[in-house]
Amino acid sequence: MSTAAAPVRTGAVLADLLPAVRHRYAVDTALVVGGAALTGIAAQIAVPVPGSPVPVTGQTFAALLVGTALGARRGFLSLAMYALVGMAGIPWFAGGSSGAGGASFGYVLGMLLAATVVGDLARRGGDRSVLRTAGTMVLGSAIIYAVGVPYLALSTGMSASAAIAAGLVPFLLGDALKAALAMGALPAAWKLVGRRG
Repeated sequence: MSTAAAPVRTGAVLADLLPAVRHRYAVDTALVVGGAALTGIAAQIAVPVPGSPVPVTGQTFAALLVGTALGARRGFLSLAMYALVGMAGIPWFAGGSSGAGGASFGYVLGMLLAATVVGDLARRGGDRSVLRTAGTMVLGSAIIYAVGVPYLALSTGMSASAAIAAGLVPFLLGDALKAALAMGALPAAWKLVGRRG
């Protein structure tokens, strides 16, 4: 895999490269709703982890992809919609749950922040090469854990070490695999766009 950046205008994210239309607001709205829906669907891919109230899901991967593909503003709005609709009772958090206050809700809040940060990094080229994408995904995952693990500890009464053991350690291998997928997919998308541009 090459680490060279694709020759596409600086300051753009993948969603900015959609064909220009008269009603950009409608397109942005569709992207935001689509990003929230993708995250909600990915959350239904949930595998219980023995000894942890937090399952392995596809929602963290979806949240990071939404942020990088849509950019900070639309990524934030997508994850805000995902969080608010789930808090309102739509069962699209991990494993069909909903509402605020569950043990894994901190990860949802972390995803909101992470999508915003990786979206900003993507606008600066953080998804254009394999190495940059790796760094972007690692930082996004770290942000999710930085919010999710302390929330897990507070909501369950776990000690910090128990929360790390239950809410971080079992997920590291899966996150490495998700980062590897992103490292292949995002730079490849930019290369494809660069060839067409």
